[in-house]
Amino acid sequence: MGVTRFAMQKGTHQKYLLFVLFVVLVFNKVEHAALGVVLQSIKVDLKLSDTQLGLLTGIAFTLFYAVMGVPLARWADRGSRVSILSLTTALQCAAVALCGAAGSFLQLMIIRVAVAVGEAGCFPASNSLIADYFTRDARPRATALYMLGYPVSSIVGYFAAGWLSGLYGWRLMFMLLGLPGLALAVLCLVTLREPRRAAKTEERSRDFVAEREFTNRQTYSLLWKNRTFRHVVIGYSLMAFFGIGNFLWAPTYFFRSYGLSVEQLGTWFAIVWGVGGLIGTLLGGELVSRFASRNERAQLLAFAGIYVAFAFISTGTYLAPNAGIAFGFLGLTAISSYATYGPLFAMIQSLVPARTRATAIAVTYFFTNLIGMGIGPLVTGALSDSLSTAFGHNSLRYALLALCPGYLWAAWHYLLASRTIAADMATAAKNEVGSNYTEQNQNSQNQQVASLVQLGGDRST
Repeated sequence: MGVTRFAMQKGTHQKYLLFVLFVVLVFNKVEHAALGVVLQSIKVDLKLSDTQLGLLTGIAFTLFYAVMGVPLARWADRGSRVSILSLTTALQCAAVALCGAAGSFLQLMIIRVAVAVGEAGCFPASNSLIADYFTRDARPRATALYMLGYPVSSIVGYFAAGWLSGLYGWRLMFMLLGLPGLALAVLCLVTLREPRRAAKTEERSRDFVAEREFTNRQTYSLLWKNRTFRHVVIGYSLMAFFGIGNFLWAPTYFFRSYGLSVEQLGTWFAIVWGVGGLIGTLLGGELVSRFASRNERAQLLAFAGIYVAFAFISTGTYLAPNAGIAFGFLGLTAISSYATYGPLFAMIQSLVPARTRATAIAVTYFFTNLIGMGIGPLVTGALSDSLSTAFGHNSLRYALLALCPGYLWAAWHYLLASRTIAADMATAAKNEVGSNYTEQNQNSQNQQVASLVQLGGDRST
């Protein structure tokens, strides 16, 4: 594609963009880890129930995150992704800082809505930019490097939340985490390049092939008809439902079950999710790039196997006889789960036409966050409250254990996706053809589609 050729000529900016997007992702996700550490402090300060905490971490946040992500992604597929990234980063970071000023459940919930709207613009626009700047072979490694922002945000969030809230309280902690991101938003706007603008200079060149644009109806129709995409979205949404409930409530579980302080919680979770996530993200991106960069079917089968393992590893976490063994199981969960993220989202970018990529990510996150982050923590909190009469302070342990077998359901959908991905990638390549292609480019595209069908998705779209 013309956009990709332009980007590949800009090697230095290619690396710089990946680094800046990584830093944006760190700021985008740092408050998730921080919030998990201080949930108990917020509960005591604002006199909340576990169900209210589940609302704050779940549906109050993710309903707006999921809903706003789709129109922002459609804007990203048509307009300047750099502008969207800068604007939403500024909004999200300002709202994180305002969390420290909340004086009631309602105020904190409204502020969390603003955080959600800001976060909604980051991930789809960033993934779409990466897909334009890197070829299909390079995307698993590049996306994995970008998604190092997740474990790094865990390190920063858990460590900073543990020690800053211990020293200064949870309110000042949120302010210190959010305010520096405003400068980052300005940096994005001033220094990052939107490749679509530069690619316009190639429009009159002999071999330029413009990306085909799609209407809203065409975009959603293409995504719905893509069987692999449907199964990936369902599988990832189920993974989020059972996994995010564990992720957000795990610090509270360790506090109640083992009596750890917020400083200890911050340090341990920074090590487990941060260091474990770094190892897993790098390992996943490297292994896929070396051994299966053009074999998406093998990637999906590997993801399904990992999800099966989650069911047993997570069960071990909450049946462990002491905190050390429990953290060991949690570390295995962190490594294996983070290993799937980069290759999975790189695969989605190769599975759909170029001008639907941001929307594909947003649709994935719409269901993932609405089902996973929206309902998962709420169900966990409500289940813990319902079990409190019978199990006392151990009610959260049994609520979390009840979620563990659900990973098997998610694995089944990834297995189904592996059976259709070759045909769906061929269809995506065919749908990329637009009316502005020359006959020579049309013939070339037809040859690529034929190769995809024959080799099971062995050519880039």
